[in-house]
Amino acid sequence: MRAPDFWRRPGLLSTLLTPMALAYGAAGRLRFAAGRPWRAPVPVLCVGNLVAGGAGKTPVALSLAGRLQKRGVDVHFLTRGHGGSAAGPLAVDPRRHGSHEVGDEALLLARCASTWVARDRVLGCRAAVAAGAEAIIMDDGFQNPSLAKDVSLVVVDGGYGFGNGRLIPAGPLREPVEIGLERAQALIIIGADESGVVDGRAALPAHGVLRAHVKPGPEALRLTGRPVVAFAGIGRPEKFFNTLRDMGCHVRATHAFSDHCPFGKGEIEPLRRQADDLGAVLVTTAKDAVRLGDDTRQGIEVLTITIEWEDETAVDAILKYLMRDG
Repeated sequence: MRAPDFWRRPGLLSTLLTPMALAYGAAGRLRFAAGRPWRAPVPVLCVGNLVAGGAGKTPVALSLAGRLQKRGVDVHFLTRGHGGSAAGPLAVDPRRHGSHEVGDEALLLARCASTWVARDRVLGCRAAVAAGAEAIIMDDGFQNPSLAKDVSLVVVDGGYGFGNGRLIPAGPLREPVEIGLERAQALIIIGADESGVVDGRAALPAHGVLRAHVKPGPEALRLTGRPVVAFAGIGRPEKFFNTLRDMGCHVRATHAFSDHCPFGKGEIEPLRRQADDLGAVLVTTAKDAVRLGDDTRQGIEVLTITIEWEDETAVDAILKYLMRDG
């Protein structure tokens, strides 16, 4: 699903949905109260968020894994596999598995390190440890109480923040902000803090706020200055469209699909014809590209991104804390 527009700011519809939001919040509190988290024999780092939709968790997880790998740590990813059918625990093999089985995030993660899909996070963690994992990075799962986390990082998009500040379905929040931040070791803000994430906030996590920006990949060099037709089926497609504009692309048309949309010829061929008519390049995200079949991927440019940290020393300090070596 895509985040509805009324989740951005309070209004009549969000007010009408408040009773359901209160029930959602109560259910979440009961789940944590009843939880008895299992503690793994290796460090577990959770990259999560407080809102439904894309905040940038997967790029952050990939960046942190790369930094741990440079330290010689055999890090494994653990993810639920949103959009996929596999219950797991399943070791992801990009050569055999498709997004319909393991989800799109899992395929991206598996390009970097061993990745496990498991709806039961404890079983997935046990499988990873048995396979030799020296550290686990969870992509999402911050609200899952079954597995104990040594470090939890909350990722937030600086442009969207916490939306209208209300719980699902009245707003985008999975849990109240202050309660979530109490369990986190750091808050990661992606992009400029246009929504006032930290303004006037009484308490912040122990390791404070880490700031980062999205850096377009090398494909930007051949896309800059060219006309493009852009499409994306991610949590907030407008982030991708704005990135293209910021790069200097001439965005002729944009098409936003639901998150994890299973693209087929029915979706792609009209976009391809439009791009041809406009003399433009058809472009999408790396997350969307893994959901394209071989028969539909040809001729579509894929823009990759990485995370660029403002203070790498602070990031490394958290990883040292995680590994208990400094």
